[in-house]
Amino acid sequence: MRPKLFRATNVVLALLCVMYFLTYLDRVNISTAMASNQFLKEFPLTKTQTGFIFSAFAYSYLLFQISGGWVADKFGPRLALTICGVIWAGATIMTGLVHGLTMMVAARVALGFGEGATFPTATRAMSYWLPKARRGYAQGITHAFSRLGNAITPALVALLIAAISWRGSFILVGAISLFWALAWGLYFRNDPNQHKAITQEEIATLPAYTPKKDQVKVPWAPLGLRMFPVMAVYFCYGWTLWLFLTWMPSFFKNEYNFDLQKSALFASGVFFFGVAGDTLGGIVSDRLFEKTKDLNIARRNLVAVMMVLCCISLFPILIIHNVTVVLLALGAAFFCAEFTIGPMWAIPMDIAPKFSGTASGMMNTGSALAAIVSPVVFGYIVDKTGHWTWPFVGSMALMLFGAALSFAMHPDRPLSES
Repeated sequence: MRPKLFRATNVVLALLCVMYFLTYLDRVNISTAMASNQFLKEFPLTKTQTGFIFSAFAYSYLLFQISGGWVADKFGPRLALTICGVIWAGATIMTGLVHGLTMMVAARVALGFGEGATFPTATRAMSYWLPKARRGYAQGITHAFSRLGNAITPALVALLIAAISWRGSFILVGAISLFWALAWGLYFRNDPNQHKAITQEEIATLPAYTPKKDQVKVPWAPLGLRMFPVMAVYFCYGWTLWLFLTWMPSFFKNEYNFDLQKSALFASGVFFFGVAGDTLGGIVSDRLFEKTKDLNIARRNLVAVMMVLCCISLFPILIIHNVTVVLLALGAAFFCAEFTIGPMWAIPMDIAPKFSGTASGMMNTGSALAAIVSPVVFGYIVDKTGHWTWPFVGSMALMLFGAALSFAMHPDRPLSES
């Protein structure tokens, strides 16, 4: 008998966890690199220009959310994620080779193109490889690995910059991503029944696989109407997420006059709170569903409560300058924001399991749109005012708005019943 830990369903989930880790390592390493003296000597940029480079990733990332999810629904996650992995790995390597602002922006756009379809495609893979009762947990643990990537990246990239230069750090992590794409393509199968290592016990717990010939066309209008409130709520969350991911190392460096290593360490400390939030959010969501059998309580209500708590947690940084208090406040806010991830990413699978790739792409479009606007607005406010805490006011307002808007989401109503 194969040990439960190494059963095919767990190996697939582990591969997806590694993917989530690598995608965030590859997308947020730029924030640490751009705070380094090596980078600043080659690219002397204003804060607004820096924010534009941060957001360049999100233009193509936004474009390929829905279309990438549709590709996953149409052709399957095996091919889609393999190709995505090759593209984002190549773009990361390209970033380490560029000279000039234009090429830097082009590399970030290419990275967004490669990573745009990854999360919707992964959600499509989970919808057939995991039972309904584990959806919240699966989304929580995979996103916990993405936040682990956030947490490790600042300190790791700072060390790599000191050892092999900022350019070498991009080339190395890009090469690692190429190895992941190869492993995924060789191991994964779209239909769990076709995997040689899967057991009958595992298959008995999984939803029935819909062959390509039996798949129906995506009901774009009904699905779009159902997912629009979910997308809007995820935009509110995404605003704070991308503010944290892109500006956190620079925030500590400039607000407290830290060197790169110390600012990276403090940024990592904030992101570790997110790892805990992602993990617990998925577990709590599934436990609530198990006890109440009510998806509104397990998904929607949990999201609303944690968004309000995130807003409250951010308030101290506006009036207190003590770095320990600010670190704990930012960490608590990020913990609460990330607590919403498990239930939020389970909602597309609850509403439209047969179109979960497209549905989750629609939802993640909200975060991608926030990724375009949030970093630039943060940089612009800092350039104009010189205050590094004022941009967080917008995050507080949007979290409260998202909490109120979340009651328009109805995960308890599958699309077929609409």
